[in-house]
Formats: sequence, C-alpha cells, structure tokens
Amino acid sequence: MIGPPALDHPVLVFDGGCPFCRHFAELAELRSGIPNLAIRDGRSDSELRRQLRQQGWDLSRGAVVLAEGRVLHGAEAIQWICSRLEPSATLLQLLGPLLATPGRAKRLYPVLLLARRLALAVQGLPLDPDQPAGQAATGSVN
Repeated sequence: MIGPPALDHPVLVFDGGCPFCRHFAELAELRSGIPNLAIRDGRSDSELRRQLRQQGWDLSRGAVVLAEGRVLHGAEAIQWICSRLEPSATLLQLLGPLLATPGRAKRLYPVLLLARRLALAVQGLPLDPDQPAGQAATGSVN
C-alpha cells in the first residue's frame, strides 16, 4: 500500500501516455542530478494507480512524487523535482528555475496540465488512465 512512503529513494509517478510527461520524467531520471530518483509510468501500472487513487491522489490531475515520507501531487510534485534539479538537459535547465518555487509552480502547473490534455487528445488517449481508450481527453484543468 502507498502511504507516506518509507522509501530510501524518491519516486516520480507520471502519465506515460503524455509525451511531455514522459520526456520530463525520462530527463529527470537520467539527467537531473537527483540521486536515486526512480520513475514509474502510472498509466501502465494499474495497481500503483489504484493504490494512489484510493488515497486521493488522482494521476489524471497531476504527477505524484513519493519522497521524504510524503506524497506530493501536481504542482507540489513538480516543484519538489524542480527545486532539486542539477540539470544537464536544456529542457530541465529551463523548467527548473521556472517551477522551483511553490508560488510559480502553482501558477504555471495549469499550463502543463493543458499541454498534457492536448497531447493526450491528439493521441486519442483518455485524460484519466482508468477510462476506456477512445474516450476524449476531458475534464477540468485544476
């Protein structure tokens, strides 16, 4: 069961159906400088997604970071990652400072969710990984 995790390394759970999310997660894992950061594709891991949803963490509303005994969701998750980046990738060098503070992350995160929604719609994937494939990517941007 996922709860405040007793993990010895941080875990980023992202929507693998979204190309932007996937690219960010891969760069964060490979070139962020965050020691032992693991990434998990929540879209393909239905059991992890179910556990997170049971505890109120809806992957369709944002990424999740399990770290330091906490569960961070959405803007908080991305802010946690970005505030710890020591990036070598150009994208992370740009996003890191933009999203490293809580206020900016909270203000800019809806733009990231909109980009995710558009990318999923173009691919014909549902916004919610638990919806059947073929349903339009719908829902509010929060």
